[in-house]
Amino acid sequence: MNQKKIYKNMLKEKGLSKFACLDKHAIRLQDYKGDIRPNYFRDIDRIIHSLSYTRYMDKTQVFTTQKNDHISKRMVHVQLVSKIARTIGRALCLNEDLIEAIALGHDIGHVPYGHLGERILNSISKECGEGIFMHNVQSVRTFMNVENNGLGNNLTIQVLDGIMCHNGEEFLPRYEYKNKTEKEFMKDYRSCYKSKENINLLVPMTLEGCVVRVSDGIAYLGRDLVDANLLGLVSKKDLPKEITNVLGFENRDIINTIILDIIENSLGKNYIAISESIYTAMNNLKTFNYQYIYNKANSNDDIKKIEKMFRKVFTTNVYFLENKIIDSDIYIVYLNNQSKKYINSNTNERIVLDYIAGMTDDFFKTQYDKLKKYDIIK
Repeated sequence: MNQKKIYKNMLKEKGLSKFACLDKHAIRLQDYKGDIRPNYFRDIDRIIHSLSYTRYMDKTQVFTTQKNDHISKRMVHVQLVSKIARTIGRALCLNEDLIEAIALGHDIGHVPYGHLGERILNSISKECGEGIFMHNVQSVRTFMNVENNGLGNNLTIQVLDGIMCHNGEEFLPRYEYKNKTEKEFMKDYRSCYKSKENINLLVPMTLEGCVVRVSDGIAYLGRDLVDANLLGLVSKKDLPKEITNVLGFENRDIINTIILDIIENSLGKNYIAISESIYTAMNNLKTFNYQYIYNKANSNDDIKKIEKMFRKVFTTNVYFLENKIIDSDIYIVYLNNQSKKYINSNTNERIVLDYIAGMTDDFFKTQYDKLKKYDIIK
């Protein structure tokens, strides 16, 4: 087999923008043996074949306690982000393989019960001296230090950086990128554990990373409305006209309007831009979603109950590690499958944070039910 010829056929870089990140730019933290696959194409494979990717299917997107098979899970969200981002990327002649890899891997670090679980685990992480916990940083950690029995997946830093910088909580009128070396990427990564402000200041190292970042927001704006409507939390008539007059009424209209605006304002540019009217409408819709959806997704009783569950699961598992209770699930299900390198280079608290972060909602609930009989006092 002529691997070089097949590799060249698979590359598909002819006609890409001068601002696209090419395969030859790819940087990995470890050496690897190449094959017929271009670098970012290979990263897609490594992501979708990871155990963490499989667990997307039972991780909360917004609604943690609702029983409705039509409500989005994290798996649906990442696929929507990938499709939206690849649509923009194709129109702008960017590297679709890089875009898809970032998009499919960007939420791997999300914990059980979505952003509520993330806020609780962040509090626990800070209390035990492990620093800030944010899902984007945990996603990078998962691919570098947790997956593959603690040896990592050796993804390119372009993909890891796009994942780290994806947070789309705040929309920007313009998304710009800055070139980074391996050393600069690692400096950004380590700084994320020290301060949330450092996370908010992150800038992607590729234009493809910028596309995924804005696409994350586009994907959830309208889809969360669809889910809330299915649950009877909002109806379409509740949407203010200053939003619908600009973005449209249905989710497909919202997505289409924003995508076309971005393409029109970004074509041939070294940045991703949104027109003023669309940018304003997007922020208005986000504000509406917070008021009528996100702030009502969980009752106060649900929040207290879920925090109690997280603290019980965390504290009990730390106790198991400290006392080497080797017949506990954290050993049987998780730690016995991890390398000595992983075990020896992490604190008990960090190991438990990784363990909980990787759980699906159902597995987390099962673990709590098993552990609530233990009365561990810290």
